[in-house]
Amino acid sequence: MIQIDRVTRRYGELTAVSEVSLAIGSSEIVGLLGHNGAGKTTLMKMITGYLEPSDGSIRVDGVDVEEDRLTVQRQIGYLPENAPLYPEMLVQDYLLMMAELRGVPAERRAPAAGVAAGRTGLGDHLIRPIGELSKGYRQRVGLAQAILHEPKLLVLDEPTNGLDPHQIQSIRELITSLGKDATIILSTHILQEVEAVCDRVLIMIGGRLEEDASLVELLASNTLRLSAASGADVPGALAKVPEVTAVRPLGRDAHQAGYDLWAIDHGPDTPPVPQVLAAAGTAGLVLGAISPEVRTLDGVFRALQQAHIDKQEAAA
Repeated sequence: MIQIDRVTRRYGELTAVSEVSLAIGSSEIVGLLGHNGAGKTTLMKMITGYLEPSDGSIRVDGVDVEEDRLTVQRQIGYLPENAPLYPEMLVQDYLLMMAELRGVPAERRAPAAGVAAGRTGLGDHLIRPIGELSKGYRQRVGLAQAILHEPKLLVLDEPTNGLDPHQIQSIRELITSLGKDATIILSTHILQEVEAVCDRVLIMIGGRLEEDASLVELLASNTLRLSAASGADVPGALAKVPEVTAVRPLGRDAHQAGYDLWAIDHGPDTPPVPQVLAAAGTAGLVLGAISPEVRTLDGVFRALQQAHIDKQEAAA
């Protein structure tokens, strides 16, 4: 559905996006993560044709965005972080206007607006002025205009911004439903949102794409956490366990006095817990606990961010 090839965007001497390449298939729900200034919004604006790349190319459903922007934009539903709304317009009038601008045939505009309003929970607010709505409901209006023409590609920048917990859950369910028929790129700073709805995660740091993996792959861990009595020679005890690839000290065990924590890296197969325990028993180690390492999206993101900082400091 989307093919991005070595895309760069510069603003004068500032490079906002640097040589990003990726491909996104049909009906994927992709989470785009990164701190403010990481290049997420710039990348999304280039995909939707609102900005042109300084270098590289972007194709949507086989069409080059620069060469035929209007054809691409007809297939896209876009919700920017601050959706452009007209506060004096009634919700239904705004949606009908947007349906016309989207090229929806006249006889289908009212039904399309009604379906979009229903899916976003606006059914009881159609004859209210947008300016009288809460921030959360204005966000829903922005989402409704993005989906009313049933686009093949949805680009959503902070879609749950300003919503309460119940509304957030409703929008997450809607995004999951929409993902059955459309490709969705979801930019958010809420990591739980990505974990709840996304199949794949893109992480941008400093304008570069630093990670592109499925959520399952990203959170998979090939590490065991082992607690052993202080002074134990854990690396020596596990040196002959073929499944163990590395043993790393992690410092004191905060939950057990007199014990240290160790990270036991292993291959991609089943964690070698029986082998580790057998080797530790043979060596006479006193163990406190052993368990698989639990990875979180927040931990992965922080590690990538720290690696980026370390690289910058080393270059300086």
